[in-house]
Amino acid sequence: MKSMKRIISSVLIWGVCLTPLTVPLMVQPTWAQSPSTQSQELQRLTDLARQQGEQGKPKQAIETWQQVLAISRPLKFRWFESSALNGIGFNYNRMGQSQEALKYLNQALPIMRELLGNDQGVAATLNNMGEAYRSLSMPQEALKYLNQSLQIVRKVGDRAGESTTLNNIALVYNNMEQPQEALKYFNQSLPMAREVGDRSGEATTLNNIGEVYRSISQPQEALKYYNQALPILREVGDRSMEGTTLNNIGVVYYSISQPQEALKYYNQALAIAREIGDRTLEATILENIKAINNSK
Repeated sequence: MKSMKRIISSVLIWGVCLTPLTVPLMVQPTWAQSPSTQSQELQRLTDLARQQGEQGKPKQAIETWQQVLAISRPLKFRWFESSALNGIGFNYNRMGQSQEALKYLNQALPIMRELLGNDQGVAATLNNMGEAYRSLSMPQEALKYLNQSLQIVRKVGDRAGESTTLNNIALVYNNMEQPQEALKYFNQSLPMAREVGDRSGEATTLNNIGEVYRSISQPQEALKYYNQALPILREVGDRSMEGTTLNNIGVVYYSISQPQEALKYYNQALAIAREIGDRTLEATILENIKAINNSK
């Protein structure tokens, strides 16, 4: 039975990274004094790209961020440009295209650093870079960027950002097969997400904790956390993560010799994967269903 560990890694990028969604949009004072058609259109597209990211539609989000980039660069609207580069990189991360993500994130970072008062933007980009390196199985490089991000968010008192970064550090330790170290960081992250009302971050962390317990053969503990994550994901409308969680619950039921219960969750997950066009998730679920049918 194919575990969803790899799928979780690609999906959780959105749930835990400090993306442009968490960074307040800063505009130059002259724009506020003389709002232009271009700046209004950039704001509209930025809002749309964020919404598409929240809805688990990374391909559409990338297309929209590319429009932001095409408009902002000739106008030298550096904030919009850096946000677009970070947004594109973030969504490529989510799609599992980490090398492509780094191409954009490496362009975003120096612009983020040149914008005064933009520590959170720098932290966001460093965090997304850390996630890309984690996906590329370069854990030490990932920890280097994530720890830089953690220092910044702690310095500025960004509790939401700190929760996010702790979660991403935990993911690295989980990839390094250090589950107890991963749980230590996840358990620091979870109360912070709740404290700041970050429902998506809370659900993601619950899902991650469930995955760790699944990986160390504690199925009932895993189900406890997955079942806490599921209603929150439905509440916030993250269909991609909902599909992932349903599949993960199916994996647990299969592991405890309840194949019919597993199929119930796989079929729900499959419908969502097809609805949102996530071919990787769909392929994984179909493989899991095939494993059940072959075992009959």
